[in-house]
Amino acid sequence: MEIKKDSESRVKSFLKNPKKSLWTLAIPIMFGIGIQTFYNLIDLLFIGKISGDAIAGVAFNMPIFFLMLGLTMGLGSGVTASIARFIGEDNKNSADNSAGHALAMAGFISVVFTLLGIFYGKEILKFLGAENIILDLAWEYLSTIVIGLPFMVFSGFFRSILAGEGDMKFPMMIAGLGTILNIILDPIFIFKLEQFGNIGFGLGVRGAALATVISQLIVFIIFVYMLFVKKHAYISFNLKDFTPSSKILWDIVKVGMPASLSMVIMAMGQGIFNKILINYSPDAVAAYQVAGRIDMLIFLPIFAIAGGMTTLVGMFYGAKEIDALNQVVFYGIKSAFFITLISSLFVYLFADTFSSFFTKDQEIINVSVGFLQLLCLVYPLVAVAITSGRVMQGLGKGLPVLVITVVRVIGISAPLAVYFSSYLHKPIEWNWYAMMLGAVTAFLIAVNWMRIELKKINNYEENNFEPVTQN
Repeated sequence: MEIKKDSESRVKSFLKNPKKSLWTLAIPIMFGIGIQTFYNLIDLLFIGKISGDAIAGVAFNMPIFFLMLGLTMGLGSGVTASIARFIGEDNKNSADNSAGHALAMAGFISVVFTLLGIFYGKEILKFLGAENIILDLAWEYLSTIVIGLPFMVFSGFFRSILAGEGDMKFPMMIAGLGTILNIILDPIFIFKLEQFGNIGFGLGVRGAALATVISQLIVFIIFVYMLFVKKHAYISFNLKDFTPSSKILWDIVKVGMPASLSMVIMAMGQGIFNKILINYSPDAVAAYQVAGRIDMLIFLPIFAIAGGMTTLVGMFYGAKEIDALNQVVFYGIKSAFFITLISSLFVYLFADTFSSFFTKDQEIINVSVGFLQLLCLVYPLVAVAITSGRVMQGLGKGLPVLVITVVRVIGISAPLAVYFSSYLHKPIEWNWYAMMLGAVTAFLIAVNWMRIELKKINNYEENNFEPVTQN
């Protein structure tokens, strides 16, 4: 794999055309997320061929993985924003040191989650509501995939570091390779392929987990080789030059920890909804899982735009280029809204077709369609809320994302769903109404908070403007 090393930062080239630069960053991100989303869909398709119980078993693992990935992505967003602002300030030494702190965080998270999964994983699954055959299948999956958790965490932080310097193409290529490997390995480990002379191990959900572990190990090895051996990056990975810094750590944590906590809260919310839905039926949990995979398609371009905006906003803010900052913010938010509007309409019209792609169980399909057709009505607002939050992360403001998530999940969606289902004994659709109300509230808070932060910046005189980072 021959990739040109970046010998200088990309700030100047991004400033030439901020709108074009957003797509320069967003398109590789979109392909990377798209590849991962495609894998998630194919993975669910393979698991669905086992049984509806298998889907539900894997679904009970999702809050755990959402928590781990939430910490990784949350702190990773702090790393991205920190590196981007340091590069914008032309402070490469601090940018390199931010990368070093990121790797230290990756090591800590890896150890903690691996040990928790090995020693307490089954008890956690029980706490989340898994029982009987669902619990057996859930533990079968978790006890295997926990081996690959460190590879996932480190790869996630590597991607965040490269995003901070504006390199989205290389991580996308690696993600593509990992996904292709996973898709190839999935049927080999999950099934006994009789039509191919009984090739395959027939391991069921354990095989799906093992395929993921192997592919993530290979991705990790490639990242290490390219970044530490081939020196592919503007950022320098010289661990011997790493210097612990409370200022740099705080610069990462003040953005990343609120983002991580917001992911934790979303994981809690998903766990709560799984516990609520299992009282309706295991099919309801499976349908929630199917619908969740489909709505990932809707937000694929949105997360790409949001990721590009975090990098550009951080760089432009660090470089004191406020006109360019404003330009990319409003262009990005407008693009996110209209793209989501179109994709939501498409999913609304063909929700049945999408759902039936993953399962032939009509009950699962019906619940999934009901979820999608209701939530599609608020998805454009969710897109604006997501991009607004990432803008504030780029500005070094981590608290808004946390507050918005707390209000949406803990303040509105989860308690209303519990009230509707457990006390009023309403049908399953009322849980979706609770989610919709939470989404609208999040939109209102996010937009207004972002407007306030941008107004503060634009009211500064240029010669009085001070970036938030410290050397």
